[in-house]
Amino acid sequence: MKRICVVEDEELVREELSSMLEKSGYIVSTVDSFDDVTSDILKSSPDLVLLDINLPNMSGFQICRELKNKSSVPVVILTSRDDLRDELNALELGADEFMTKPYRKERLLLRISNVLKRYEGRSNLIEGPGFLLDKLTYTLYIDGTSVILPKNQGKIIEVLLRKRGEEVSRQEISEEVWGTSEFIDENALQVNLTRLKKTMASLNMNCTVVAVRGKGYKIVELEE
Repeated sequence: MKRICVVEDEELVREELSSMLEKSGYIVSTVDSFDDVTSDILKSSPDLVLLDINLPNMSGFQICRELKNKSSVPVVILTSRDDLRDELNALELGADEFMTKPYRKERLLLRISNVLKRYEGRSNLIEGPGFLLDKLTYTLYIDGTSVILPKNQGKIIEVLLRKRGEEVSRQEISEEVWGTSEFIDENALQVNLTRLKKTMASLNMNCTVVAVRGKGYKIVELEE
């Protein structure tokens, strides 16, 4: 069963949407605290996010941007705002659908179903800035080109993508690649990181891996 995360600050609307989705066979999680919305959404590991725009503390536009920067989860915007500029802004940020309230139940369910179908088979893909990584085969897809990374390099970029925007410690990377952080030669990690960076540069990717003093490593986008 597919899991949908409903992000809506109006309690009655949230309950109505949750009930409708559950009756349609979905597992539903909701966000009703708006202090760290993106993290709360990702913790529920949803197959799709149903997202309002007018929210406390942070707009749905910002949340959509953060979600698309950190994951490949599909986002359906459901809002009372029907300005074309809002729709275009949401779609430019990566939203998969934009619908306005009041909504027709049948239409919303069909849109959700269609988006989920488009994402079938993509659960093994992790989205990066301008590329995709298949975490099963460690294949990079960029600009119509595909390159299979060596296993260690693939594991490194996978763990960096899972925490995109955040520093990943040497210990975390070592545990991901070698299954332990003990007795790993620092040089072995550096060699793999250097080779990964060379591969990314050879593919003209608009990002690279940088060291953050005292913290670890992270993926950053290059300035054009």
